[in-house]
Order: sequence, then structure tokens, then C-alpha cells
Amino acid sequence: MMTIVTVVTLQEGNEPEWDAAMRDRLEAAKGQPGWLGGQLLMPLDRLDQRAVIGTWETRAHWEAWHDDPAFAQTRDRLEGLQSQPPETRWFEVLADVQP
Repeated sequence: MMTIVTVVTLQEGNEPEWDAAMRDRLEAAKGQPGWLGGQLLMPLDRLDQRAVIGTWETRAHWEAWHDDPAFAQTRDRLEGLQSQPPETRWFEVLADVQP
């Protein structure tokens, strides 16, 4: 299992539109092979930033999702609302504890 963490900084005033587009993307990801779940986070000390956490069975599943039309549909919309390129890091999940 792999988790990708992406941190983005948004252009001032575009936060609500970016959030809506990312919610659409996360909703579309639900039907993708290998998708296990995700979160959209906002740090309390940086209201212009967002962190997107996505967990996939494999990195190959995530890469296949990037070729899906639903992903491409939101890519330009999201990137146009960001003030700089996103920072992305991959993590191998060593433990997943849930109720």
C-alpha cells in the first residue's frame, strides 16, 4: 500500500473554488482500481495551503488514474488556482490502524 502526500499553495481568494474542484477529483477517484481512500486537509496556520493525502494499493494504480479523463478534466482547473507548483512525497504504508 502506498500513500502520496501533495501540498499546494493557493492563490489568494481561490481557495473555495480549488476546494470544490479537489472534492470533485476525490469523488471521481472512488471508482478507480486500486483507490483505497483520501483526505483533503487545510493547515490551521496556513489557510492558503492544502494537503491532499491519497492511499492506493500500488503506485501503478495512481499512475493509471492520471491517464483517466476525469483526472485530466480537473488538472488544468486546479493548477490555474495554485500560486506555485505542488510539493509531492510518496510513502510506503507500514501500518494502517483503523477502528
